[in-house]
Amino acid sequence: MLVLSRKVGETIWIGEDVELVISEIKGEQVKIGIRAPRSIEVIRGELRQDVSESNTEAVIINLDLLKRLND
Repeated sequence: MLVLSRKVGETIWIGEDVELVISEIKGEQVKIGIRAPRSIEVIRGELRQDVSESNTEAVIINLDLLKRLND
């Protein structure tokens, strides 16, 4: 993991297309602006984890239903 220190108004580039802008710092909270092409999905980490867990639960339920149908 790369860890960088930035001040308000400073940026970080990821590749040629994604720019992160530090827009505000209040206590322990940092607001970050993201400039990226629409083709790049940007999602908060906790939402990505929730979606992944929901998908896993759905697969397990579907497998259980298929097993019952085959019995």
